[in-house]
Amino acid sequence: MVTLSAMLRPLVTQFHQQLVRQARSHRITPVRRCNLTACSSKYVLSSVHPMWKGPLVVPGGDRQSPIDIVVRKSVLDSELKPLVHKYDPKTCQQIYNNGYSFLVEYDDTTDKSMLSGGPLRDKFRLCQFHFHWGENNDWGSEHTVDKRLFPAELHLVHWNSDKYSLFEEAVMEDNGLAVIGVFLKIGKRHEGLQKLVDALPAIRHKGSEVEFTHFDPGCLLPACNDDYWTYHGSLTTPPLTESVTWIVMKQPIEVSHDQLAVFRSLQFTSVDEDVQKSMVNNFRVQQPLRGRTVRSSFTPFLQGPLNADGSKHSH
Repeated sequence: MVTLSAMLRPLVTQFHQQLVRQARSHRITPVRRCNLTACSSKYVLSSVHPMWKGPLVVPGGDRQSPIDIVVRKSVLDSELKPLVHKYDPKTCQQIYNNGYSFLVEYDDTTDKSMLSGGPLRDKFRLCQFHFHWGENNDWGSEHTVDKRLFPAELHLVHWNSDKYSLFEEAVMEDNGLAVIGVFLKIGKRHEGLQKLVDALPAIRHKGSEVEFTHFDPGCLLPACNDDYWTYHGSLTTPPLTESVTWIVMKQPIEVSHDQLAVFRSLQFTSVDEDVQKSMVNNFRVQQPLRGRTVRSSFTPFLQGPLNADGSKHSH
């Protein structure tokens, strides 16, 4: 889920003001209700995160995320280019526990950490990245491939600096955001991720943050980042605006069980709350495709369905 009103601290009041202005100009109407059935997971049999317990107002439209990617129904687009990313580790600033996930935040006031290419016609600045994960290794990802779940999913969030002057503006507008999704599978320890894992105990509780510098998010991308699916979708947390070009990488990255266990040691709750709640199952469930096309940069019919670990079925 792209985690924004709950995920990015940038000024919730500004989000609200923007939403009011957009609604008054009828640019995100009509709205529909998002109820517990639609927004809680069949995999979470106990309680869900408070974000999903009550009904939510969802922007009108048919482009909600996440979705299930059906490999054989994805359409090869030979015009899709390789992704071009230029990330400056010096723009990395801090890690923040916002009570839903943790965010690694970047200075996005300049063009030092950028994404272009792929399905994108503009340049996009990196704002933050975060993860979604389950209470065990059987589920946790927001997107699925042929209904197969991964234990976690990384989202690198970028905003269109060619068209907009602020993230808060881009998040409300068409073609405002580009999010790279990367599946995580259990395997060998991920050396690049370990620096981040080592810092997580310092932000165990909601509202805590620590300085975190010189981290290159490019190390979290799969070795082959030319193969991906792309579609038009939405944020996966409120305000759920349909401003996102999703780029979901075909190849997952490997992390160890112990590394994911540190993710699960974080808390949804602040240090002074009487009842502590482990930070797990922080994802939104699948949304209907509603006629959208999922494009692929590789030939889908030559690819067999993926196993849960990202490998192809044997025939």
